[in-house]
Amino acid sequence: MDPNIREPEDMGHDSNGHTPRQRPPRESLTPDFIPHAPALARTVRLVTGDFLLTVNPVDGSEIEVCPPGERPGRPRKYDEAERAEIEAAAEPPVPPGPTLSTQPLLERQDEREQLVRLLARGRSVRLTGPGGSGRTSLLDLVADDCSDLAPDGVVRLTGFRRTASDLLHDLFRAVHSAPGYRPDEDELRVHVREIGAVVVVDDIEFGGGALDELLEATPECAFLVSATPDVPAPSAGSDVEEVVLSGLDRAGGVELVERGVGRVLTEEESNWAGDLWFESEGLPLRFVQAGALLSQHDRLRASAGAVDEFGVFEDAPPADAPLDGGAGDDVPLPSLGEAAASAPLLASRLSVSARDTLRFAVALGGEVPHQAHLPALVGDTHADAALGELASCGLVSPVGSRYRLAAGVPAQLEAAGYGEDAGARALTAAQHYAWWAGHPSVTPERVCAEADAVLAALAVLVPGTTPADGGEVSPAVQLARTAAPAFAAGLDWNAWERALRFGVEASRLAGDVGEQAYFQHELGVLALCGGRLDRARAELEAALGLRGALADKRGTVAGRRALALVADRSGTAPGAAVVAGLGAMAGEEVPDARTEESASPPGGVPAPFPALQPSVGGAPATVLGSAAPVKHRVGFKGLTRRNVVAAGAGALLAAVLGTVVTLGAASHNDANTPSERIDVNPSAGQNTDDGTLDADTPEQDGTAGIGDTGTATSRPTSPGPDGTYGTSDDPVPPPGSTRPSDGPSSTRDPGDGTSPAPSTPSTPSTSGTTSPPRSSPPEKPSSPSKSPDPPTSESPSSEPPASP
Repeated sequence: MDPNIREPEDMGHDSNGHTPRQRPPRESLTPDFIPHAPALARTVRLVTGDFLLTVNPVDGSEIEVCPPGERPGRPRKYDEAERAEIEAAAEPPVPPGPTLSTQPLLERQDEREQLVRLLARGRSVRLTGPGGSGRTSLLDLVADDCSDLAPDGVVRLTGFRRTASDLLHDLFRAVHSAPGYRPDEDELRVHVREIGAVVVVDDIEFGGGALDELLEATPECAFLVSATPDVPAPSAGSDVEEVVLSGLDRAGGVELVERGVGRVLTEEESNWAGDLWFESEGLPLRFVQAGALLSQHDRLRASAGAVDEFGVFEDAPPADAPLDGGAGDDVPLPSLGEAAASAPLLASRLSVSARDTLRFAVALGGEVPHQAHLPALVGDTHADAALGELASCGLVSPVGSRYRLAAGVPAQLEAAGYGEDAGARALTAAQHYAWWAGHPSVTPERVCAEADAVLAALAVLVPGTTPADGGEVSPAVQLARTAAPAFAAGLDWNAWERALRFGVEASRLAGDVGEQAYFQHELGVLALCGGRLDRARAELEAALGLRGALADKRGTVAGRRALALVADRSGTAPGAAVVAGLGAMAGEEVPDARTEESASPPGGVPAPFPALQPSVGGAPATVLGSAAPVKHRVGFKGLTRRNVVAAGAGALLAAVLGTVVTLGAASHNDANTPSERIDVNPSAGQNTDDGTLDADTPEQDGTAGIGDTGTATSRPTSPGPDGTYGTSDDPVPPPGSTRPSDGPSSTRDPGDGTSPAPSTPSTPSTSGTTSPPRSSPPEKPSSPSKSPDPPTSESPSSEPPASP
């Protein structure tokens, strides 16, 4: 099937021209009732230095020490065929529509030969020229001439908004095949020192010491960089040649206009082009735009008189023939001011889609969205052709693999009113990019290619972010939340950091604490990957505080792990937050568990009840608390077998001590305690001084003994030869003393005169019943009763004890 010729089948008809009946769905009912499963979160595992980074767009990225089995091998270099594919992918896309003719550069042959000679000798060169001087076009020609000078070929990079470290990483990825691997600074310098290539960097934005650092890291490379005059110059000691690009002369400017219009200029047009040369200082871009103005002028003149009622199909005159006077002579040439600032006049004569594209570009700070996004943004299915219109007029220029508004064009369009609805345009772009970046079919590399437009939309929306009503997510927060993980997975960490900082500010302004915790956690992980430990600790602790307020358990686990790794790398003793992180790793909660129990805090759980009272024997009750602080060895090696053994021993010790404490608490004198009412020992003992029983005797009126158990249970002074109390071989009390009853003690009658003198009870009691026989087995208490308060005074005895 020819894609350019529409067949009947393409119009919904069969080959006979009849419209076929609509085919019923395969399952007519189930698609209406089966819910669509949500797309799974896209997690990516990366190796950066000696870390294993798992980019998790839901709960936050997780970082750990890379296991030996996960370490990638030594990255290999691309071969010549692979380098050609990568170089083609790095070029800007060809705009749809008529193919633009490539014209040779005018008055640039001397500079071209000079640059090639310097690069062939291994020298680095900086090409300096103002915007619109043709630096990019000259770099393309020189790169083609130097394709066979270096073993690793020619590497083309863009320096627009890139640092020296970013360019080193870009150079590494352009030469080596290392998917999912980002080396640290030491590994990066080892790899780039082995690269021998001609590196062409357009629109570099730094100089001085940063440029010296870039050159020192790549001693086997020859750099050709282009910059504007306002960029800092190379340092005095650097071995960098300087080549200045000047403007065209008057004849060159007129020739460039003739190439743009496709014909020989008239005398009036030549004079007009000469005046433009004086006004524009010979910048080639101004003559390209002037040629586009004359082409539009020719179309206006042709529409005025070239088409008559029957002359539509007449042959057109040759393109190189000068125009004769006719009905269109009344259309004047643009004024000199309009020619010097021609962007508004050129835009007014373009299609509606092209003008809308310019409005989006102005709203995004000069960034032109990729042509694949224009139909969705503009609302026209053929809006992708607008990029070709803009390129033919000289309103856009290539920057890396994308397009930006040409030098001077943004200011001219803003003055013409193209930036009045910039906020609404940026909001539309942000909503579109948020949906697009989160689509499962979009790869992280494609999102990274559109990073500048995404970041430009965030730069416009973030300052005006306000708290959303009705629980809606702020568009700026949503875009940063969606794009940041894609930037991380695509290894564009410069864009990742910028998106995270935009996200922190947007979530703070929107009052979204959960999203702010996510962005700060990601900033901490990024700082940890870059070796900035103080920054990583600050960001991670802030994120943990926010997530703790939200009870975000999954995010807290990831934050504690990263914070523990920061403490390990810093070599300092872990603080409270680090100890909390280590404790969570020892008994980490399963995220999908049904219970909602959280891990025990590092200092132990405070006792829910007050401390127990001292026992009868005078020994203080032991309360299990937090153990003495143990010095943990910094690192994850101590979190294995030793911690498991220590945790088991601690649990066993806690169980044993808890049992002892419970038994001690139940051993107090309480009348309600079954163990006090049922005892294997005698219920009364014999005093050695007066022969009386030490058991309490109720008062004569029968009221004193109610609810009183008397003093603590007494025992004989000596167990006898068998060593057991209460047996027949116990010592016999002195004569005249009352012997204890062999049977179970019973409640005495108030009128019984044999009872000893009444004594003040020392412990209150709730029962006045007698003790059961000693032969009956003791009952198991259902629950330990609470011990009573200690006695307030000692009970007086009937006779003072004898002095020893």
